[in-house]
Amino acid sequence: MVIVLMGVAGSGKTTVGQLLATQLGWSFRDADDFHPPENVAKMSSGVPLTDRDRAPWLAAIRAHLAEKLARGEGAIVTCSALKERYRAVLLGDGSGVQFVHLTGTPELLAARIGARQGHFMKPEMLPSQLAALEPPTDALAVDIAPPPDEIVAHIRRLLALS
Repeated sequence: MVIVLMGVAGSGKTTVGQLLATQLGWSFRDADDFHPPENVAKMSSGVPLTDRDRAPWLAAIRAHLAEKLARGEGAIVTCSALKERYRAVLLGDGSGVQFVHLTGTPELLAARIGARQGHFMKPEMLPSQLAALEPPTDALAVDIAPPPDEIVAHIRRLLALS
């Protein structure tokens, strides 16, 4: 199984993902690592990405997921996956991919983004992400208000991962 932790900026994808991967002994990759330099430069300048910008990024993430599944390895990958069509690319044939949508209030998300140091995502980009979000109907929704260890325990219970 591979788990894709999805949600807008500030939802704790990386923090929760690293903790979950450590507890399960699975690999972890952050979707930010799959962005080409041009995308990072664009986002660092406060310019939202277009679907054209996202296409190679999503393809790279999908290739990683497919590789892990082909090897029969458990993996955690983070990705905003804001739109249904993005999730469809990541899902592939659907076998072995589980989306977990980390959700929170706009106020909590903005506070978390504002507290980050050295990250390309700026607080003023949050409204565009919230506007673009097409909430998934096929993902587990998990509230981000509790501490990360409680969020991870909740995800493990929901997915029966001991």
